[in-house]
Formats: sequence, C-alpha cells, structure tokens
Amino acid sequence: MMGTKAVKLDRAQAIVLVIDVQERLAAAMQPEAMGRLARATQTLARGAGVLGVPVLTTEQYPKGLGPTVRSVSEALPAGSRLFEKNVFSCWSAPDVRAAIETAGRRQIVVCGMETHVCVYQTVRDLVLAGLDAVVAADAVLSRTDDNRTIGLGMMAGAGAVLASVEAVLFDLLGRAGTPEFKAISALVK
Repeated sequence: MMGTKAVKLDRAQAIVLVIDVQERLAAAMQPEAMGRLARATQTLARGAGVLGVPVLTTEQYPKGLGPTVRSVSEALPAGSRLFEKNVFSCWSAPDVRAAIETAGRRQIVVCGMETHVCVYQTVRDLVLAGLDAVVAADAVLSRTDDNRTIGLGMMAGAGAVLASVEAVLFDLLGRAGTPEFKAISALVK
C-alpha cells in the first residue's frame, strides 16, 4: 500500500464506502475502464460481506444520475446502507457522516466515481477528520485518465493510503487456511 503513512487494516475498524457508481455517470466513462471499476467494486463489496465489514453506498442526485449500477448494487452484502446526497464530499452529507461516526470505525476503504471530485473531496475530509482513508485505486474512476491520475495524487498528498482491492481484502483477512481465505481467494481470481 502506498501513501504517507502505514495503515494495518482491521475488519473490526473498517467500513467500505462505495461512492456514486451510478448509471448515468457510468455512461460518461470509457466502457472498458467502467467494466474494470465495476468488477473491482463488486469484488470489494463481496469480500467485505465475507469478512463482515459494513458497506455504505452513496448516490449523488439519483434523480439526475440514476441509481447505482445494477452489477454493483447486486454485489452489495446484506445489510448495506444506501444514502442519497447532493454534496460532493460524503463527509459533508449529514446522514453518511452520522453512519460512520455511529459505527465507531476509524478505517474507511473508499472506491467509486469520480476520482478527482467526490472521491477526492470525501477522502480529504476523512483525513482531516482524523480517520484513516484507504483508497482502492483500482476501483476509482474519472471520465479522463488525467483526472483519475490527478485525483489519486491529490488523495495521496492529503494523507490517504493508496491500495488495490486485493491488497485491502488480504490485509483485512490477515491469514490463510480459513474458509474466509478460500472465499476471498476465489473472489480475486
């Protein structure tokens, strides 16, 4: 994992935050890149379910941008919570912030769209609030590669840890030889 500090993920301290992976926004993305993001997000969500890590999902102005992409929403574990918002930073959405604060978890694993807008502003605000923000870099996307790259750089500069979905899941897992290990291994193949 890359970033300005080391974070050892702990499933009792982690939450996965899926930001704005919505139909009309997805239509503006490069199709191949959108397919990769959807697969990575599905893997992260399913892995969180295996490991008992809560998943929160946001939708930015769903009346205009549509619902969460079906392939992603179908991968969300039972008990996942969905929040509508009209602010870019999820931390600025009172109900999302309350859900994170109420859970009492300090490690927020973030994925979604767009890297340089909602994902960046959320991650920056999480770090400023003293939380550990871990960005699943293979599960974030912007309409252009330049904006994705710039967004990742801004998040690293803000103090987030950049990781991959697989790195996140195996860090949360912590050991081999368990039924959870077999399930996670099957997900990442």
